[in-house]
Amino acid sequence: MTIHVAIIGAYGSAGVAVANDLADDPNVELTLIDDGEPGGGLCILRGCMPSKEVLSASAHKFHARHDQRLSETPEVDLQSVVNIKDEHIYSFAEHRRAAVHDLAERENVEFYHDSARFVDDHTIRIGNEQIEADYVVIATGSVVNVPELPGIEDVEFMTSADVLDTTQFPDSGVVMGFGYVGLELVPYLTEAAGMDITVIEHDERPLDEADPAFGDELLDIYRDHFGVEILTKTDEKRVESAENGLRLHVEQDGDERAIEADQLFLFTGRRPNLDGLGLENTNLEPKAEWVGDTMQSCDDPRTFVVGDVNGKEPILHIAKEQGFKAAENILAHARGAELETYENVHHHVIFSATGVYPFARVGLSEEAAQEEGRNYVAVSRQASDDGVFKTKQAVEGLAKLVVDADDGTVLGYQGLHYHADVMAKTMQVIVESKMDVRDVPDRAYHPTTPEILDGLLRDASAEVGEK
Repeated sequence: MTIHVAIIGAYGSAGVAVANDLADDPNVELTLIDDGEPGGGLCILRGCMPSKEVLSASAHKFHARHDQRLSETPEVDLQSVVNIKDEHIYSFAEHRRAAVHDLAERENVEFYHDSARFVDDHTIRIGNEQIEADYVVIATGSVVNVPELPGIEDVEFMTSADVLDTTQFPDSGVVMGFGYVGLELVPYLTEAAGMDITVIEHDERPLDEADPAFGDELLDIYRDHFGVEILTKTDEKRVESAENGLRLHVEQDGDERAIEADQLFLFTGRRPNLDGLGLENTNLEPKAEWVGDTMQSCDDPRTFVVGDVNGKEPILHIAKEQGFKAAENILAHARGAELETYENVHHHVIFSATGVYPFARVGLSEEAAQEEGRNYVAVSRQASDDGVFKTKQAVEGLAKLVVDADDGTVLGYQGLHYHADVMAKTMQVIVESKMDVRDVPDRAYHPTTPEILDGLLRDASAEVGEK
């Protein structure tokens, strides 16, 4: 029996993952739909790839500025940064488009470079055509979330996408949103663009997913090394135009104050991109928890929702993994077999502090271990404890390891230090393999930055005790 699967959002990472897995099945007829221009997916065009491109330039300046052995600090050529970023990004995007178009050369695959709109649960209008599918995959990604703040419609603001394309910035800016997007782009604005930046942080500290010490360390780094003014436990009340820019009214500790700046930056996250899909013509009701862990919509077992659009965890590798699981479960559902849930061991990197001091987390934080009622051991280490970070002129940061106190299983790692992003893969293997901390080889290759891991592993092994 042949099943017809339509994928709306075929250029994105999640959509491509579903398509690649299903295209090889001779019993599947695929319709791929995407109106992206130039097309290639959010991560490639406006997300993780271009942001790392521009951050690398400011990282070079940061290193030079903090190395006493160098006599001059270079300036960042923003025009060159954007030009090189565009060259690389459009090359990546072309590769993605080519992969999708190659799939469309197959006999069982058809691609439409057009918009899609539901007519009913499984009937989709594509331009002037209409198709009926047995299964529909929604993989339309996300769009910028503009908060409902009085006056926001009367002022001009820049989003992360604007920042990535801008070659000339004003002198000052105020930032709303200090999640992973803000943590990555705020240092770029100060280091590469030379701006005076004020950040509004609603909580006591940023980095919700981390134990408190990591958020506190980030505050110190941003304030001391990037000159960012961060107003914690502060809420925006309204915004208005001013003579030379804008005026943002905020409340902190019960007191109101106004912040004037040349430019407002909205790094306030993203929301699922469902506009214009015609979901009102279906049984789908996109609300909290509207997609199950099998990637099925809770309202229709033959509609699967993957990637940013399902609101679960908007990260590239998660989107791809969800896509693979959705493809597997579509085939299982078609043959009446039991579906499998997508289970994710937390693995996430934020390229904070221009990527010089990135944050990485794999598995459980100590707070998460406490919430689960685990009997655990947690050990921490400061980057400044290891001489290699001094030789690299990057002494800030810390790391933490959480292990099971009874059997030594490594449960989680958090790192906020130079090269923490590089160490994340090693720690992912250790955590997902459920290794006993006492079985991890204690063999250092000095002087290398992973010696911070060696110290954590030795300390945790000593705490757990001999086997």
